[in-house]
Amino acid sequence: MGDRFGRYSKYIIQERALPDIRDGLKPVQRRILYSMNKDGNTFDKGYRKSAKSVGNIMGNYHPHGDSSIYDAMVRLSQDWKMGQVLVEMHGNNGSMDGDPPAAMRYTEARLSELSTYLLQDIDKQTVPFAWNFDDTEKEPTVLPASFPNLLVNGSTGISAGYATDIPTHNLGEVIDATIYMIDHPNATVERLMTLLPGPDFPTGAIIQGKSEIKKAYETGKGKVVVRSKTEIEALKGGKKQIVVTEIPYELNKATLVKRIDDVRVNAKVAGIAEVRDESDRDGLRIAIELKKDADAELILNYLLKYTDLQVNYNFNMVAIDNATPQQVGIIAILSSYIKHKRDIIRARSVFDRDKSEKRLHIVEGLIRVLSILDEVIALIRASDNKADARENLMLSYDFSELQAEAIVTLQLYRLTNTDVVTLQKEESELKEKILVLSAIINDEKTMYNVMKRELRDVRKKFAQPRKSVLVDEVETVEVEAASLIVKEETVVSVTRAGYVKRTTLRSFGASKLEELGKRQDDQLIFYQNALTTQHILLFTSLGNVIYRPIHELDDVKWKDIGTHCSSLVNNFGQEETILFAHILDNFDDETKTLLISTKFGLIKKIALSDVKPWRTYRSKSLQYAKFKQSDDQVISMMFSERSDIMMVTHNGYALRFPIEDVPVVGLKAAGVKSINLKDDDFVVATYFANTDSFYVLTQRGALKRVNFKDIPLKSRAGRGLQILKELKKNPHRVFQSGTVKTLYGGDLFETADTEMEILQVISQTDHVFEVNLPDLKAMERTSNGSFIFDESIEGGVKVATTK
Repeated sequence: MGDRFGRYSKYIIQERALPDIRDGLKPVQRRILYSMNKDGNTFDKGYRKSAKSVGNIMGNYHPHGDSSIYDAMVRLSQDWKMGQVLVEMHGNNGSMDGDPPAAMRYTEARLSELSTYLLQDIDKQTVPFAWNFDDTEKEPTVLPASFPNLLVNGSTGISAGYATDIPTHNLGEVIDATIYMIDHPNATVERLMTLLPGPDFPTGAIIQGKSEIKKAYETGKGKVVVRSKTEIEALKGGKKQIVVTEIPYELNKATLVKRIDDVRVNAKVAGIAEVRDESDRDGLRIAIELKKDADAELILNYLLKYTDLQVNYNFNMVAIDNATPQQVGIIAILSSYIKHKRDIIRARSVFDRDKSEKRLHIVEGLIRVLSILDEVIALIRASDNKADARENLMLSYDFSELQAEAIVTLQLYRLTNTDVVTLQKEESELKEKILVLSAIINDEKTMYNVMKRELRDVRKKFAQPRKSVLVDEVETVEVEAASLIVKEETVVSVTRAGYVKRTTLRSFGASKLEELGKRQDDQLIFYQNALTTQHILLFTSLGNVIYRPIHELDDVKWKDIGTHCSSLVNNFGQEETILFAHILDNFDDETKTLLISTKFGLIKKIALSDVKPWRTYRSKSLQYAKFKQSDDQVISMMFSERSDIMMVTHNGYALRFPIEDVPVVGLKAAGVKSINLKDDDFVVATYFANTDSFYVLTQRGALKRVNFKDIPLKSRAGRGLQILKELKKNPHRVFQSGTVKTLYGGDLFETADTEMEILQVISQTDHVFEVNLPDLKAMERTSNGSFIFDESIEGGVKVATTK
């Protein structure tokens, strides 16, 4: 199997997929041109059915499917694929939109005039011939090629272990470089690039990157940027449109237009109103109409960066050289072509000289015959037959066999006096021709002069202006992500379990707040109107922060559950919950600080500006709190205020101290001690003493309100004062604590009867009890409060929330 695959690979490399370095043709292309030329299907005659040509090629030279032959023939006729077309076709031969050509029974084809220059002198024993697949005819293994077709028309192909991508070039520039190379065999790539500066694609466009072209010309590999030719046109009403008139080589125009329209449909960049393909027989034209006040430069840059309006073209110049695939630079290509052309001119000259010498020999014999015409006629009449006459002429007058044969086959009408003059003129012309051909054969300089003259003739007849524009430097396209976001109003919601989403105002307005999509055991902790240009930070109980631009959140209905944080980042733990969420415009102008308190008594302040978006935010959260104990967690986060801090512990200790005692530290710092805890105690609540009182709810369902003035201001890290009376049996422990908005009917001031702050308590039996906190009477610091339900029936507190 290995041996057979090796032979197969060798065959497809040498005989199918890669072009020859000398004539730039793959075998199927060479067979198409040779067969059509042999059948007289040339530019100076009428078109012929493509099916007839394909049938002849398949039957005589190329024993493969007719579709592969026809596809190759069609490509040779497509002026958006070929630098110079080698086949002219009548009928539908495909389009830049990727439309297939009409079937070969409908189209007609013939060789172009330029392709006859590839076949010139093929009948003069200039190139080697080999037997075809069934040994009935011979076919050329390479064409004479009167110009460097490999560079002019380029090539693409893929075979076993090898691929090739050679761009098209301008015929005039290629010939100029070839002529310079003939005169300067040791020319450098830099010098050649003054004549052949780079590729020239039939579709035009802008090619960027002179250094990469130079690298490709030296090594055969390189990458250039090919950019569409665009311009911004003004329309009525202050609108604008981007017009594309040239696109990169080998690009499907219909696919490109669809991709640009997808950008419009998906609103990946704001401001595109309509995308139209306005191409017609006069040329390519894609119009991208913009909305009023749209940023045309931004949209153009986005399309260049994220669609195929700008692509990379990779040089991979591989060709068959001496029956071997080689990665070649421009010097190797031109050198091989010049060597091939030299062999062609020499072989052609030898053929013409031999033919001329043979004819001269016969003409000399005919001239001598005319001077002894009567004797020769008498000798022929006396001979028995043609062979006898030929023998007699050779014996009697010392004519050679060729001359004798020419004399005996001479027609009588040519025995006139005028023929002597004609023969003498022909004799002198032949002698001069033989002299010139001998000089070409024997003198290399003369031969190279002929080569240059013939190349100039091709250049003069077929050279066209350059289509692609070359730019020395690659222009980088920068598109700021923020400028691409469509500014829309939205509502962002976050639940404690970690579900986050954004909802349109329409969906939010059509739903009730309680209809939020969430798990039954989950609760909404944050919702806020926001813009898609803003950002959200989600702070978790395990000291991590998740960042997202609002526009990157999933846009779902208010009644849908949203995206879980484990889908936003990889390291969101099972026990992790969301404590705090904040929406902000940007980080540079952010001056706020956050107060962070942990379960086991650590406290610190951090600058919000420190939580800037990090490179891996799409996959990892950032640590904002460091713990000294593995089972510690953040229990409270809030923006710093100019108020005292209140700490309440599980065992009923309360400490009030100034916020100035808490330093601003970095994200990686653990912070300082907030309260001196006993071994079995932990912090339940941290809040600012920014009202006149606070409430305490115990696990047994007892509730009380205490005035802040009953808790004297102390320094940080103290034990604090007891705010519950210690009982030996079933003692009260703090379940929840927080500030009360006002002191309803108290000593400080009176408020309206409508002041409400509801504490909702759910008991162990899932019964709901609600208390309006401002209605509570203030109690002594050491009391245990009054029960809000019958503990013997309800069993204690399960969940408590304020609203």
